[in-house]
Amino acid sequence: MSIAWGSLLVVCVVSLAVGVAVVALVAFALVGLSARAAQPVGGPGDGARPPVSPAAGTTIAAICLLAVAAIVGYGLYLIVA
Repeated sequence: MSIAWGSLLVVCVVSLAVGVAVVALVAFALVGLSARAAQPVGGPGDGARPPVSPAAGTTIAAICLLAVAAIVGYGLYLIVA
């Protein structure tokens, strides 16, 4: 029995990159959804406009979560196929 070290390295690098990408996309989705939250009165951002509109934040979150679903779905497809 021999180990294909090159292939093992490729699998490790790809899985690390995909893991980081999924976490980053979910984080961006949460930031996008935070645009919908009401700003507290008297807080540090009192009177300041949010960086993005609620509609744009929701759109960003939806795109990020769809990308995560596509990545996870493709991974499951590779496992099952």
